[in-house]
Amino acid sequence: MGSSRVTIEDVRPILTQPGGSRLVVVKVLTSEPGLYGVGCATFTQRVFAVEAAIERHLKPFLVGRDVDRIEEIWQMSMVHGYWRNGPVLNNAVSGVDQALWDIKGKRAGMPVYQLFGGKSREAAAVYVHANGRSKEEVADSAEQLHEKGFRHIRVQMGGYGGAAPEMHTPEGALPGNYFDPRSYGRAMLGMIEHVRERMGDEVELLHDVHERLHPIDAVQFAKDVEQYRLFFLEDLLAPEDNEWFETIRDQCATPLAMGELFNNPHEWRRLVSDRLVDFIRMHVSQIGGLTPARKAATFSDVFGVRTAWHGPGDTSPVGHAANLHLDVWAPNFGIQEWYQPSELDYEMFPGLPEVRDGYLYPNELPGLGIDIDEALAAEHPCEEIVEQWTQTRRPDGSAARP
Repeated sequence: MGSSRVTIEDVRPILTQPGGSRLVVVKVLTSEPGLYGVGCATFTQRVFAVEAAIERHLKPFLVGRDVDRIEEIWQMSMVHGYWRNGPVLNNAVSGVDQALWDIKGKRAGMPVYQLFGGKSREAAAVYVHANGRSKEEVADSAEQLHEKGFRHIRVQMGGYGGAAPEMHTPEGALPGNYFDPRSYGRAMLGMIEHVRERMGDEVELLHDVHERLHPIDAVQFAKDVEQYRLFFLEDLLAPEDNEWFETIRDQCATPLAMGELFNNPHEWRRLVSDRLVDFIRMHVSQIGGLTPARKAATFSDVFGVRTAWHGPGDTSPVGHAANLHLDVWAPNFGIQEWYQPSELDYEMFPGLPEVRDGYLYPNELPGLGIDIDEALAAEHPCEEIVEQWTQTRRPDGSAARP
């Protein structure tokens, strides 16, 4: 498309909800007719705050700037508000950052992974989620997914924190999403044992604790689950309890994955440099986009830590496409979480990657290779709700991390 200077003409947040999660996609339009990029800015619990950050703060700051200066724009966007490293502004910056990489790829006529240095592999192995109300239902779900070609399966029972058969609460306990950490630990060990016996050793099993255990109970859980040879144990601790990873490492060899709540490199740098985790799995838009994610992957590669970027339904399809460009490039790629998109997702987001026999394949389109049908997106507006699942409580009614 030529080498003349191209500038940012408009920055538009697009909010939509094709499924259960509210999504934010950013569209950056340029001074070159027909040239634009898309990026993911999804902080699903605070979509309207991200929208305001883009409309009222980033857009006035960015209009007129050179689209080629991705690094400078990222650096200046992160400090322009003075206070930094928060999830709302990080996501807003990410939407622009990913869109600028999309634009650069389109201008170069190359997929974004080529701009990173080209492929290290043809496709990314993915893991998917097996769920159920009982250990038998979880095993049935896992077997069905295995029959579809998936070789890495995350097993969960009764939702995050499990479903305790009976909750002993005090009189007057407030409503909320209750769970019993101790009961959860016992139930999950039984479930994982059952699935391993049913599935055998050739299927890789994963489990997400979702920071639901007290640190000392998390140490015990990691030791107890070691015998079932998980591919990894995810978010065993909350970011506030990072210091406990050293204790866990001293106790067992269960592979550990951590990071979806991280905002800032200070939260994960020592975990990587001291080799206290085996996989980093940040939410790419939460840390600010592709620009910091590339750096995190390269830093982790030095210490033998692999990537496993966060990829549930509350990462937009644009975000999943961005994850895949990191996956096929990074020499230290480990696994990619995959949410199994709906037909509506594929219709609303042309170019959304597809899985074949357990592998996610990029297309060869320039840029991120994905777009958004804005008219269809507008037909599915974001609901204005108060989240229920994050109002978590322990048996005595005290607030807990979700």
